[in-house]
Amino acid sequence: MSNLKPKLWLLLLMSMFFVGAAHAKKPNVMLILVDDMGYSDLGCYGGEIKTPAIDGLASNGVRYAQYYNCARCWSTRAALMCGYYPHQVNRDNVLDISGGGGGHKRPAWATLVPEYLKSAGYRSHHAGKWDDGKPTASGFDQSLHIADPDRFFSPQELYLNDNKQAPVKRNDGFYGTTAVAEHTIEFLKDHKANHPDQPFFSYVAFAAPHFPLHALPEDIARVGDRYAVGWDTIRNERWERLQKMGLVTGKLSEADYNQSVPKNVLKQLALIGEDEVACTVPWNELTEKQMQFQQAKMSIHAAMVERIDIEVARIVAQLKAMDAFDDTLIFFLSDNGATRELMVRGDSHDPSASPGSAGSFLCLGPGWATTCNTPFRKYKKWSHEGGACTPFIAHWPNGISAKGAINQTPGHVIDLVPTLLDVAGVTVGDQKVPFPGTSLFNDDIEKKRMLWWSHKGNHALRHGDWKLVKVNQAKWELFNLAEDRTETNDLSASHPEKVKELERLWLAQVDQFRQNKKVK
Repeated sequence: MSNLKPKLWLLLLMSMFFVGAAHAKKPNVMLILVDDMGYSDLGCYGGEIKTPAIDGLASNGVRYAQYYNCARCWSTRAALMCGYYPHQVNRDNVLDISGGGGGHKRPAWATLVPEYLKSAGYRSHHAGKWDDGKPTASGFDQSLHIADPDRFFSPQELYLNDNKQAPVKRNDGFYGTTAVAEHTIEFLKDHKANHPDQPFFSYVAFAAPHFPLHALPEDIARVGDRYAVGWDTIRNERWERLQKMGLVTGKLSEADYNQSVPKNVLKQLALIGEDEVACTVPWNELTEKQMQFQQAKMSIHAAMVERIDIEVARIVAQLKAMDAFDDTLIFFLSDNGATRELMVRGDSHDPSASPGSAGSFLCLGPGWATTCNTPFRKYKKWSHEGGACTPFIAHWPNGISAKGAINQTPGHVIDLVPTLLDVAGVTVGDQKVPFPGTSLFNDDIEKKRMLWWSHKGNHALRHGDWKLVKVNQAKWELFNLAEDRTETNDLSASHPEKVKELERLWLAQVDQFRQNKKVK
């Protein structure tokens, strides 16, 4: 049997279960999004980080091995909420098309998920990060919007149902990840008590493990000295597990040793201290003090991910307590890959503060980001697999019969809105601008499809197994992902006509976006 047939059978099976469930009852939907988490951070994606609750969703659901985001937070979130490439809805720019993270209004024809679902009787909830106006004004019935990206313990900008709250003080016992889960649980309890006959949509948008590396002391202590062996050893161990799981095969990409360091990063290093490392180097070339400092940073990152898992477990427990778990479709993913960024913001960085505390401001940095994105190249903001490929888990006991399956079908965050509308039974009718994606329950998704990227001058296009990708003004690289998933063998020189063909497709998509700009 070919590799295609088992995957197609899985999708057909999922489709049949969807049809049966739709006639009986509209499922609840929970979308769990994390921030700056690498492809191999979760235990179920080869990581050593302890994530039993999320792993449980994977073992009783489906893991996607080739699922993509838009390589940046606001770009991905725009696609998740409205079903379009961010460039279609003024949330990113490319060539002569303007757009970006703020100050660009979404076009009137780009409806958001909660607005669509309201017509099908859904109540909608949001907690955590948000990048597009006011959540309750955008269709959510309840919202906790943590609008301060620089403080996990003491956010200075916080909104409850779009109403600004008093700034949080450092010693108030607040921690962002726990607050997001707590608000979600309270929504679920209220829904059970007051709206038991309606389905719900819950958007759980954790800011972790995005910098600053802030974690609860007990979570850091639980990680211990796990990372004393260094990033090279951890990366190789993750790669071995990924291959055994069948998620990725081929060749481990080479670490991007001694890459150039932007001038703005050099200025930040003086604030952090001499033990910070601005580029990836072999672990054994670090000094003892640098090793200790870098180990501490990865321990905090792991603690942040493990806290996410603890809170996911609490949310799952609430779903089970209200007898809603089996009929709740849960999606879990990250908005982009791990980041090599080094910077100091917020309340600045106090070198004497305990790493991970409110007085510190540390970032993961290039060494550990390379490990977190194992086995891929590059990072957040890049269109290579390390920046744009995410763990993606789908779990729905009453709607997906496959347990522990791995799906190798390429998917993208532009597919989420069509999928949610599909399971909710919402018909959108004639659209001024058609969705570029498709429902994950569509049995035609196996056909050769095109996926497109551009962010900060980093471009890419995937067509079937071929991927064309470039970094800013560099030449196009060409990879056959069926044989070279980790983008290690550039075929552009030997396949110049394929490069031209895919570049024409990439440019044609830009032309389509220009036409979208004219639609009112």
